[in-house]
Amino acid sequence: MRGMDEKIIDFHVHAFPDELAGKAMKKLMDEAPEAQAYLDGTLGQLLGSMDRSGIEKCVLSCIATRPKQFEPIFEWCKQIRSDRVIPFPSVHPQDEAAVERVEKIKDEGFAGIKFHPYYQDFWLNEERMWPVYDKASELGLMVVAHTGYDIAFAYDRRADCEQILKVAKRWPDLKFIATHLGGWKMWQEVREQFIGKPVYTEISFALDELERDVVRDMLMRHPADYILFGTDSPWTDQGQTLKLLRELELPAERMEKILYGNAKRLLGL
Repeated sequence: MRGMDEKIIDFHVHAFPDELAGKAMKKLMDEAPEAQAYLDGTLGQLLGSMDRSGIEKCVLSCIATRPKQFEPIFEWCKQIRSDRVIPFPSVHPQDEAAVERVEKIKDEGFAGIKFHPYYQDFWLNEERMWPVYDKASELGLMVVAHTGYDIAFAYDRRADCEQILKVAKRWPDLKFIATHLGGWKMWQEVREQFIGKPVYTEISFALDELERDVVRDMLMRHPADYILFGTDSPWTDQGQTLKLLRELELPAERMEKILYGNAKRLLGL
């Protein structure tokens, strides 16, 4: 049951402009036929799901799959941001103006940037990313990156634990957030290499992948201040992810940090 005073921020959701949502969702599902969509990709359905699940706010991550997509994504992010929707624009690593884009994101008042090594065709710790991380760290922007494998691509190691930890070590002040509990489908090395390190992560596509005792142990061993609630909606049901988290029966203080406190601090709310 949800407590009357419980507040929740979903740190990992996606949506698209209404006129593009149908096409975008079809393309994504064609690329990964085993994936299941619980919403139609529009902001309206996302907000309805948040209402049903008792989620107060969300961080909406965008992914620029080509450099020229920066501007339309950036403009849409400006249009949709609100008290409930906190958009993170995206910079493509092949964009010759990538560092300037990071500065523009900061100047517009956004709190972070989203990267996806598979959809953007890069490796997490490759050298061309270094100036981008330098600038994001300097400006205090968050960097949210897909980590682990991806359901729509060959299982190469573009975003494994070794690369996450190299980025964290090289940029100790960078607010780097590894999605999917540090590495989707790389669970053994996540348990051995990532869990316990002071690196931010969110929990989407982990609770339903791992046995209850295993994922509970991981969430108990990772620093409580570095875990965020996330669902990757529309690709999971927000209410079901919340249910799975509550069934772990984590200590109340840790639970509050995961659901709200850590996100509140990072977002400066």
